[in-house]
Amino acid sequence: MKLKQLITALLFAPTLALAAAPAGTMYKDPNCGCCGEHAKYLRDAGFQIKEQPSNNMSAIKQKYGTDAAPSCHTIVIGGYAVEGHVPAVAITKLLKEKPNAKGIAVPGMPATSPGMGAYKPGTIAVVLIGKDGSVKPYGNF
Repeated sequence: MKLKQLITALLFAPTLALAAAPAGTMYKDPNCGCCGEHAKYLRDAGFQIKEQPSNNMSAIKQKYGTDAAPSCHTIVIGGYAVEGHVPAVAITKLLKEKPNAKGIAVPGMPATSPGMGAYKPGTIAVVLIGKDGSVKPYGNF
C-alpha cells in the first residue's frame, strides 16, 4: 500500500508545485525590453508571469490604480497590482500579508532594481498604494 501512495504522490507533486506558484499578468509596452527582463527575473524567482503587450499603459495604470506611483509596467497578481520593477520578496510579502490596498510599486525605473541591471537587495524603496490612492512606504527590498 505504501508504494501505491508514493507513486500517487510523485504523480501529483508537479501539479501541486505549479498550483502553488503565484501567477500574474504583466501589462507592458510592446517595445519595452526592461519589462521582459523583470518578467524573467520573477519567473526565475518562482512566479508564473504572462506578458501582455498593451499600447495604452495609461489606461491600465488608471484601471488598477497604479497611476499614483507609476513605472513602466503593471502586474496583476493575487488580486493586487504591482507597478514597476518590484523585487520578488516584496511581492511575496504582499501576497502573504494581504493588506487592504490596491497594491505596491517601485515608482520610476531605479537602475539597481530587478530587470534594470544589477539588482542590489535592500536598496529598492517600495511603496504601498492604498485603496484611496494614497501612497506610503512599504519597505526597502
